[in-house]
Amino acid sequence: MSERKELQIYNCDYIMNTQMVHTPYIVEKMIYQGLYILAGAPKIGKSWLALELCLSVAEGSQFLKHETNCGQALYLSLEDSLLRLQNRLYEFTDETVDNLSFAIMAESIGNGLEEQIENAKQSLPYLKIVVIDTLQKIRESTDLSYSRDYKELSVLKNLADKLGIAILLVHHTRKNYDSDPFNMISGTTGLSGCVDGSMVLIETKRGSRTAKLYCVGRDIENLELNVVFENHHWVVTDEVEPHKRDTFPLAIHDLMLDEINFRGSATELCKLMYRRFGQRYYSNRITRDLVQHTEELKQYGVLFRSRRSHGSRIIELDYNRSGDVSDGSLVYVEVTALPSPRSSENVCTPLITLGDGNFEGDGKTKRTSGDSCPPNSSRESIGRGYQNDTQGNVERLLANQ
Repeated sequence: MSERKELQIYNCDYIMNTQMVHTPYIVEKMIYQGLYILAGAPKIGKSWLALELCLSVAEGSQFLKHETNCGQALYLSLEDSLLRLQNRLYEFTDETVDNLSFAIMAESIGNGLEEQIENAKQSLPYLKIVVIDTLQKIRESTDLSYSRDYKELSVLKNLADKLGIAILLVHHTRKNYDSDPFNMISGTTGLSGCVDGSMVLIETKRGSRTAKLYCVGRDIENLELNVVFENHHWVVTDEVEPHKRDTFPLAIHDLMLDEINFRGSATELCKLMYRRFGQRYYSNRITRDLVQHTEELKQYGVLFRSRRSHGSRIIELDYNRSGDVSDGSLVYVEVTALPSPRSSENVCTPLITLGDGNFEGDGKTKRTSGDSCPPNSSRESIGRGYQNDTQGNVERLLANQ
């Protein structure tokens, strides 16, 4: 008699009120943990781009003007010899890179490849990304049906999730042009349907060495980058908007410096935040953000809990300065108000007046008249939040994020 199988069911309360593990980026806004495809026409320069990606992750340097999460990288260059790899590496650097490793032979999917990658993860404990160049070299079947494509790639998708790494498959585009670049990925839609993200490199004109890189994925916003191939490097010619830090936990921290304790509904917290910062918050979003930033808030000395009372959800926030990595300094105003590097001459007056942190706030503290950044603001005009080497505290705080 076969064992009875049941669905693992999660109720709505668990989903909405459990802090989930956030997927760290490998390349900010472009590649996270999971399975990805990089597709382009033959000889366009995909392998150069893939190699530069591995080098950037291994060194923790920018890739196409995007930050990387430094770690070990493994490049399966299955169409190259060691001599060709050597020549390519010397086009990038004359120094060895400790975090970068290579292989020029591998088994196929379902025939030993998964075990090889798992073993590689054991020998490379800080492995962040595996690039497989090319997908066709690890495919066992020539069947191009949707179900076959999806099934084969699902094996690698599950492996990437299990090991907590990114796997990037270098692949070809079809010859026929399509207005949607992702429809040009060779094979059925089972490939793009299975992966977490796709990148397609389309040359503006064959041989022009100028191209556009299209990116789409589950954890990233659609991205288009104009690039040019110069001295074996793909160089971004666009201005890339810098990553905007999520300032929500910083605002909660600064609020709690004076409130110390809060008990109330999400709507009441939104109103309090609006009075303090002049920015609208919404009850469904603020509850979600509190749940998703629970661990980060602990670093700022803020403990978040929620409970049910008479059919309504009550939010509980408590501040303890002894657990605050900023040592009781303002961090929200410091991060959001300055368009240029901080100095004693350009520190903005905070939006709220703070007490000494020894009493429970009433939620009615008025804003000061300094709602905007006046010229020649001095550190002395800021108040207690900047007394204990705030600049050094905040810089150390941000460096640890």
